[in-house]
Amino acid sequence: MANGSIAGSRRTCSPHRICDAVTDSELRALLLDCLALWDRPGQVTAMAHGLEIIVGQERFHLQRAPAEMRPVRWLLQTPKRRAAARPPRALPSVVALLAALRNALGAEGGNGLRIGAPG
Repeated sequence: MANGSIAGSRRTCSPHRICDAVTDSELRALLLDCLALWDRPGQVTAMAHGLEIIVGQERFHLQRAPAEMRPVRWLLQTPKRRAAARPPRALPSVVALLAALRNALGAEGGNGLRIGAPG
């Protein structure tokens, strides 16, 4: 996971660094599941420095943020940001990453879960 790589599938931990909450292979599987849930057929491919997410003609690039950027965890480059010569969007969590990707794809959000008695 050095240099923002997502290509491997191992957790990295050290006494000086918090373990990554999700492995690379888990993240790829999660993204594929989300694309299916959002009805956006696509591919998620491991690259040398991250994941490439292809949906239709759009290409997104995702990589882990360097440790010095913490609490930022993810960097997401979208086609619109790339076209505007803007840097990747910095995201603090997997939840924020999924929300940003869903919004960039124009996908619908799901119904909110409500727990409790009706009325």
